[in-house]
Amino acid sequence: QVQLVESGGGLVQAGGSLRLSCAASGSIFSTNVMGWYRQAPGKQRELVALMTSGGSTNYEVSVKGRFTISGDNARNTVYLQMSSRKPEDTDVYYCYADIRSRGSGSNSYWGRGTQVTVSS
Repeated sequence: QVQLVESGGGLVQAGGSLRLSCAASGSIFSTNVMGWYRQAPGKQRELVALMTSGGSTNYEVSVKGRFTISGDNARNTVYLQMSSRKPEDTDVYYCYADIRSRGSGSNSYWGRGTQVTVSS
């Protein structure tokens, strides 16, 4: 069993910065990909940023240059540094991970989500 626990959400003013953290725990053999998605009410969940275990990253176009994803493989943790926040960045942010567990194959896991609100 694998759990993802997010932290760092909250309220920030437009133009401000915020950092999200997500730690994976449980029966982990290796972490293939970790990252972040976000979802607004009534809309589909969308990719924000992903990072592979090798350090390759992928960003959604609207956050490039403003958000930075980083990770600590040894701690199975991923971070999302969000700068120059805009009101349209207000969403619930979900941690995502593709993890290979001990004695089994790889599976996708999701955190419970953390609310990020940007005030104008």
